[in-house]
Amino acid sequence: MYKYCTTDGVGPFLSRRKILGDAYYFCRFLRFSTKNIIAVYRQLFVSFWKIGAFTIGGGYVMIPLMEREVVDRRHWLSREEFLDYMSLSQAMPGIFAVNMATCIGRRQGGLRGVVAAVAGNILMPIALILLLAVFFRFFRDNVVVERIFMGLRPAVVALVAAPVFRMAKSAKVGWSNCWIPVVAALLIWLLGVSPVWVILAAIAGGLLYGFVAERHKREGGGR
Repeated sequence: MYKYCTTDGVGPFLSRRKILGDAYYFCRFLRFSTKNIIAVYRQLFVSFWKIGAFTIGGGYVMIPLMEREVVDRRHWLSREEFLDYMSLSQAMPGIFAVNMATCIGRRQGGLRGVVAAVAGNILMPIALILLLAVFFRFFRDNVVVERIFMGLRPAVVALVAAPVFRMAKSAKVGWSNCWIPVVAALLIWLLGVSPVWVILAAIAGGLLYGFVAERHKREGGGR
């Protein structure tokens, strides 16, 4: 609360000047904060627009693009956090790409960040799918288009494989536990086990390992 001192009329003048000064700096702060918030939403939209626009071959192909944009360029997540968000997005129902956009958008900008990230991620794919649906019959038998897709197939495999080896290091996959992804892949590929059971088994194994490790840590600390 401001105090008005009427001594020689100096007090009211200084008090009014202080009020105007505070109001000016508050407006500047509000404007600066608003610009920063809008910049965050714009960055989320643009980043996920680029990811969605250049993803060819499914959601997992966007992993290297998303990792470079989110981890290396924007520094929104560390590699370990990115890997955790990937695990969470894979375990959640729904589209992997949208789940990742939802998690990262929520972290960076709350609910509006989610809207900006998801809108940017799905805008270009929806537009391209609509165009393909309209014009596909005109070039589905085109030799040039077939050759383009033949060239894209091995590139898609490389885009999926490259981050696997890079993120294996972040996930601390070594010779002692590399059997886990190998067994999971063989169960799904050769024996036809549903990925749902593999995910549930991985969750149960992780919880059990964490419980045992914490128990050993407590027993070792109490000695």
